[in-house]
Amino acid sequence: MGFPEKLLTICVLVLSVVNCSAQDIPEVSSDNIHLRGSLTNSKLVFEQSGKGHVACIGGSITQMNGYRPMVSAFLEQRFPDTEFEFTNAGISSTCSVTGAHRLTRDVLSKGNVDLLFIEFAVNDDQDAGHDMTHAVRGMEGLLAQARRHNPKADIIVTHFANQSMMNSIRRGETPIPIVAHNRVCEHYQISTIDLCAELVQLIDDEKTTWDLYGGVHPKPYGNAICTAMIRKLLDRGWDKNVDKMVVHPTPEKLMDDGSYVWGQLADPVAAKYDDHWKVSVPDWTDIPGGFRQQFAGLQLLHGETVQSEFKYTFEGTSLGAYVLAGPDAGILEVHVDGSETRHTVNLFHRHSRGLHYPRTVMLAEGLKVGRHTITVRIDSSRDAQSRGSAVRILNFATNAKR
Repeated sequence: MGFPEKLLTICVLVLSVVNCSAQDIPEVSSDNIHLRGSLTNSKLVFEQSGKGHVACIGGSITQMNGYRPMVSAFLEQRFPDTEFEFTNAGISSTCSVTGAHRLTRDVLSKGNVDLLFIEFAVNDDQDAGHDMTHAVRGMEGLLAQARRHNPKADIIVTHFANQSMMNSIRRGETPIPIVAHNRVCEHYQISTIDLCAELVQLIDDEKTTWDLYGGVHPKPYGNAICTAMIRKLLDRGWDKNVDKMVVHPTPEKLMDDGSYVWGQLADPVAAKYDDHWKVSVPDWTDIPGGFRQQFAGLQLLHGETVQSEFKYTFEGTSLGAYVLAGPDAGILEVHVDGSETRHTVNLFHRHSRGLHYPRTVMLAEGLKVGRHTITVRIDSSRDAQSRGSAVRILNFATNAKR
């Protein structure tokens, strides 16, 4: 953990533990902390092995220096003799569908995880705009893969907040991503932190304000509220003294047969493409639009000539494309297994206007188990706000049992 994170966590511990600030962290309730199943395995590992692997996957709220380093600091304080490995698998703008396909690469490939935190409610809402089906498929993909990789791993899912989601709660409605994620968590007996609902309660009871909390990307004060909820959940989950690890139960049936429970990212180099496409590092200095350095130096499958095409053969029931969609993002024409039937996929996103925006679009779903070939052409149509027809694919998102 670098100096900036250390500095941040020290400030938070002073604020939330010593309570010496004029902006004291309000007392969090138990109403929105939901303990399901068991969390005792992680405590046993931390205490008995002297080592622990804690991973956090999510969007920018996870990637930033927020709740994640605060929770890390709490764990180091709680278990001072334990050597921790902390994995930050947050990628700004990404949703649970992208998360389900990158979990292996960004988390599971690093070894067994003892305690996994998942955060995608805000991104599924305001970034991806997922319907119920895709919010379920993304979250179930994450949980099923994590359970299969290590059936003893403890998992906590946290629902952060934006004002739209909070206003839905005030109207007596639960935002779609929270409903979807909770249903999956109940199915898999996964504990949840509903920070969004807690924040509504705190603000409406005049115990804090949205400005103090800090907005969609919370200030240290707001992240300390989340950390306090997580600590309360862990204290409750670790309350009993146990001396034996348990295997967490796995449901016999999936909630949705289309869930990305075998999700993985595949290198686009295997595509077969015409002369208008290439696999290389784009010259980002010559392409208008903001660019995040974490994607610098990566080879992409890219092209921008209308009616140029590529084919990609894959195993599984669905295929997505993890793309960087910028101000010139195009529209794809998609054919599956040589069918004349076509559908189009618009890569342009409302955040594409000034940024090469990372997102996963699904090209084909609901396919029979087996081998398929997809043919993709750059369509002649264009989003009204786009300046071009460019396609830039970081990875294909496959979903094949292995």
